[in-house]
Amino acid sequence: MALNPYDLYDVRSLLSDEERAVQDTVARFTDERVIPIIGDAFDQGRFPKELVPEIAALGLLGSSLPEQYGCAGLNAVSYGLICQELERGDSGIRSFVSVQSSLCMYPIFAYGTEEQRQRWLPGMARGEIIGCFGLTEPHGGSDPANMKTNAKRDGGDWVLNGSKMWITNGNLADIAIVWAQTDDGIQGFVVEKGMPGFAAQEIKHKMSLRASVTSSLFFDNVRVPEANRLPNVKGLKGPLGCLTQARYGITWGPIGAAIACLDEVLGYTKERILFERPVAATQSAQIKMAEMARRITMAQLLVVQLGRLKDAGNMQPTQVSLAKWNNCRMAIDIARECRDLLGGAGITTEHAAIRHALNLESVITYEGTETVHQLVVGRELTGISAF
Repeated sequence: MALNPYDLYDVRSLLSDEERAVQDTVARFTDERVIPIIGDAFDQGRFPKELVPEIAALGLLGSSLPEQYGCAGLNAVSYGLICQELERGDSGIRSFVSVQSSLCMYPIFAYGTEEQRQRWLPGMARGEIIGCFGLTEPHGGSDPANMKTNAKRDGGDWVLNGSKMWITNGNLADIAIVWAQTDDGIQGFVVEKGMPGFAAQEIKHKMSLRASVTSSLFFDNVRVPEANRLPNVKGLKGPLGCLTQARYGITWGPIGAAIACLDEVLGYTKERILFERPVAATQSAQIKMAEMARRITMAQLLVVQLGRLKDAGNMQPTQVSLAKWNNCRMAIDIARECRDLLGGAGITTEHAAIRHALNLESVITYEGTETVHQLVVGRELTGISAF
């Protein structure tokens, strides 16, 4: 029997029936609804928000949260497969789901009150309330502790001042999960669209994640009621806990992008005739594609084990860093190599490789750069922080 070229170690056999059903459902959605329009959306710099109701109807928003809040209650491996199949379409679609699920719904669930959960989570699961996550600041980057945004207590309210940058979904969002310095450490607030002094400005001229909304957020004496403060966490462990959830999904997503690029180049090199034979018949092309398959296989095995650790409650942040580092590097290298094998045709968005390569420039940077994750692993090995 011939092996599946995109699953040489039959990793799918390690999945449960429910996990395979989730993967198949999202794969169909990606094939039928995302891939036909995403090249044009990328060209136009447009997030295809018409897909949001369908994404919500499939149960992909907050998929790991309990059913009592209108969510699907799926396990971590299923969430990973959702991310993989969505990013096979485009990183921007996966980013939308990651932010909504892991960076917005998760902190409300984990750090909020029951009243806050009931107020926001069901609408977010239905795609009727869109969220964004305000942590990164213009000067901060990889050093989130260097936070200038602040919140001061004023009677029964908090007054928020500062700004955030590189915020996915910012101009789409109905609510923003904003992290700010207070006299009692860093705390999280749910800032609602329309609150006086709160503004979002979309970032233009992007060459990456063009089918995604990226914004700056500004807070000028924004009055936020105490009822909108997330009371069950203080300090950096709050936002970092959210990032661990989102990074876990990111470890799966780039595998989808890599598979999309390999699939495209396998077809192209079999059809493209140079020097009286298909490009796929050359040793150099076969070695390159074999290397891609090897690295995809390693990444697949890595994330399945990571997902099993997460479902067992044993996943550690360092393990997430290792997988994010490995799998983002794998995917961006494969996308670039596939662009090369496509020749001149590879520079157009009629082919997927250049779009994935450009998107992955953001994915390898956001939620911890490659260097940061290398240093996280180095700290684990040595016991010494080099930050």
